[in-house]
Amino acid sequence: MARMRAAKDEEAERRPSLVDDAYAAMKEEIRESRFPPGYQASEQEIALRLGMSRTPVHEAAIRLQEDGLVRILPRKGIVICALAPADVREIYDVVIAIEGRAAALLAEKPAAEREAVAAELAALTGAMAEAREVGDLAAWGHADEGFHRTLVERAGNGRMIRINQAITDQAHRARMLTLKLRRELGASVAEHERIVEAIRMGDAAMAQERAHRHRARARDELLPLLESFGLRHL
Repeated sequence: MARMRAAKDEEAERRPSLVDDAYAAMKEEIRESRFPPGYQASEQEIALRLGMSRTPVHEAAIRLQEDGLVRILPRKGIVICALAPADVREIYDVVIAIEGRAAALLAEKPAAEREAVAAELAALTGAMAEAREVGDLAAWGHADEGFHRTLVERAGNGRMIRINQAITDQAHRARMLTLKLRRELGASVAEHERIVEAIRMGDAAMAQERAHRHRARARDELLPLLESFGLRHL
């Protein structure tokens, strides 16, 4: 009896961790398009592919459905949600608002905090420039994501961070799928540098305007590309 209770206690302790692991693994596969848009499989197939058991995959899928990354189809399995150009536009509407405000909040911080964040953002921008020089698009995309995630997280608004996380998981997939179509990667580096400069200066209005302009330009570059290439879903 004691052994059975101990086994149940151990299983109860491990279960949240297993679900978290399945959630993280599935999200990473979706973000990097190794589970591409429209991909459909049973929970058992996904579990086998990830080297996991079915139960944590099932519970992870419920969380991913709440994030808008998958749909659970009764008796048919799990399908990875695709992004239409209209979805991309909505994502940018949210990102523009959040990141502009985040940049302003960072610029309003005390000088020592501003400098620390600016140094972190500058390092990520430098990594983008280096990746562009050697033609490593994947590294460029990850450094770019790191810049934008850090911009919001260091602002310290918990609600903005939670909203941004749900949105950026989708935005990252669009970023990685369209990198080869985009022509102005150098412009992003220069715009990041100007955002960092405004934060260092403590100019909240300038930081907000530059962050807003940066994301708006990226949106206005990307959406016509999707249309010109006839990409109805990402």
